Parts: sequence; C-alpha cells; structure tokens
Amino acid sequence: MSRILNVGIVGTGEVAQVIHLPILATMPDKYRVAALCDISEASLAYNGEKYKVDQLYTNAKELVQQSHLDVIFILNSDEYHAEVAIDAANAGKHVLIEKPMALTLADADAIIEAKNRNQVKMLVGYMRRYAPAFVAAIEEIGGMDDILYARVRDIIGPNAFFVDQSGLNPRRFADMPEVALHDRQERAEKIASEVLGEASADLGNIYRFLGGLGSHDLSVMREALGMPKAVAGATLGKKGNFLNVLFEYETFNVSYETGVDYQGRFDAHLEVYGETKSVRVEYETPYIKGLPIKLIINETIDGEFKETVRRPTYTDPYTIELIAFHKAITMGGEIKTTPEDYRNDLVIFNMIIEQLKTNLK
Repeated sequence: MSRILNVGIVGTGEVAQVIHLPILATMPDKYRVAALCDISEASLAYNGEKYKVDQLYTNAKELVQQSHLDVIFILNSDEYHAEVAIDAANAGKHVLIEKPMALTLADADAIIEAKNRNQVKMLVGYMRRYAPAFVAAIEEIGGMDDILYARVRDIIGPNAFFVDQSGLNPRRFADMPEVALHDRQERAEKIASEVLGEASADLGNIYRFLGGLGSHDLSVMREALGMPKAVAGATLGKKGNFLNVLFEYETFNVSYETGVDYQGRFDAHLEVYGETKSVRVEYETPYIKGLPIKLIINETIDGEFKETVRRPTYTDPYTIELIAFHKAITMGGEIKTTPEDYRNDLVIFNMIIEQLKTNLK
C-alpha cells in the first residue's frame, strides 16, 4: 500500500477548484487534502465544506508550519510563489508550485537554494511534459537523423470558455482584503521594475504572458530540442497579446507563435520536421478532463507517405504528473520539472524581451 501524503493547498481559486482539488479527490491512496489557505474567507469556507477540510488558514506562513503536512501546493498569485516556496522548504515540506514558479532570476535562485539546503522535493507544474504522447514524441524526435525546422504554436480562446463548460462550476469570490490587493499590486510593480526597468507597459504585459501560457510552450520546446542559441527576431501584434519569435538553434530554426483571442478552440502543438519524417504533439485544454493528447507522426518510406495518430491514454497529464510527484517523494524517483529546469525558461523570457526592446529603439 502506498504512503498517503497530507497536502496543504495555498490558493483556492480557479486552478485549485477546476484542476487540483478534483484530481486529488480521485487519488485517495496517494494524497489527502488536509489544509487550505486563501486570503478570501468565503472561498475557504466554500472549498473547505465541499472537500471536507476543516483546517483553514488565511496566512500561508501559518499553514506551512503545520507538522502533519507533507506537501504544499502553491496555487496562489504568482507574486507570492517564491515567498511561499521558500517558507515551505524551510519548514521541511515538499512543494508543488504552479507556473510561473518565479518571475525573476533572483527569486528562482532563492527557491533553488532553499530546496537544496533543506533537501526537499520541488515540482514545477508543467503537466504537458508528463503527457505520454509528449514522452513518446521525445523518443521519436531523438531518433530523427536530422532536424530541419520546428514550430511551437499556442493560440487559444479565453479560459472561461472551457472552464464554464467543465461541469466543475468554480466559484469566484470578491471578499479580498483591500490591504492584500494593494500589496499584490506593489509586488507586481517591483517585479516589473526589476526585470524590465523602464520598458513599456506592453513589454510588461507580454512578460507576464510568457510566465503564464508561454512558459508551457517554451518548457516543452526545451525538453524536445534543448536551449536555443539566440533569438533571431521577435515581434508583438498590433492588438492583444500576440507574439511571434524566431529561435536560432545550431542547425535549424524554431518558429514560436502564441496569443489569445475570443474563439472557442485550443490550438497548441509542437511539430518537428526532418527530411522524411515529422513529429507533432497536439494538446487539448486542461480544463476539460479526459480530452486526449495526440502524437501524429508523418513518414515517407520508399515513396509511400504514412500518417500515424497515437492516443496513448485518456488519463489527463495532471494526474500523471501527480503520480510522478508521489513516486519521487515516497520512493526517491526523479523529477524532471525542477526549479533548476524552470530557471531556463526565465533565461528564454529575457532573450525574447531583449529582442523586443531592440525593436523599439
């Protein structure tokens, strides 16, 4: 029988209600939600009653000190991720931290230092990289003789379109203390100043966008292809958060395009092109449970073109990610989406921003 880990959750907003709490409820042999924390007392009361959790906190520093907790899930606003992660590590807790883990290199380095000093496990929530279709794609890409080109695309409709049809009916509450909202704004401004200096508001918005949706794409790109050598070009759309980037690798280029519009579709994929073979992973919205992630392989052998579509599983990648995390904690398994791994994404964010700054000169 596997060891059951007691979980404390910091942040009971949409991602907790739509993703983590429902999935944890399906894994009682591995996890038990033992405590919740949020600055909204109404959200705490609602989710505490719904998931039968009676240990409720409005202060994350108090929650991480509870001796019976094994793991802290950090699902609150990203301005607080580093602080909570470091406090949890210093309290000897393992940590799952949703992306973006941090938005500055200094915060990322502080998290890494706390993790290593306290010898705890930390997993950054890059569930796309745990999907069996993606794992199989990595093997296929590794077997290609030569890569000619690759494309990363993530153009989606608003999350609410999918969330409102998920059947989970997340509740949104407006009882946030005014002092907390003011503190969050101050932290956001400090992060922007540290990272961007006097850059325009547009660059600030795109940096936060990269930390959100973009971090998934760039993390997948890194595992599949490694770190890019340089950014050959980057441009922002004239309206909205649309971004095009051209990455240079040693012998090929990668085109990255991303944005959010108001269509009800989710178009996210990685495709790698070789001489006679291409490998494509197509992702679905994570807000509708059970939609399959597909691996599509095109090959031309002896003049015959063949397309193979694989759907390795209908199990959602969040569940697979949590199984891997449980194994890492209880059996010493490896975690691939570590804070050290995440730090590389911040390096790429900064490469993109520097290119965009050049365009503005």
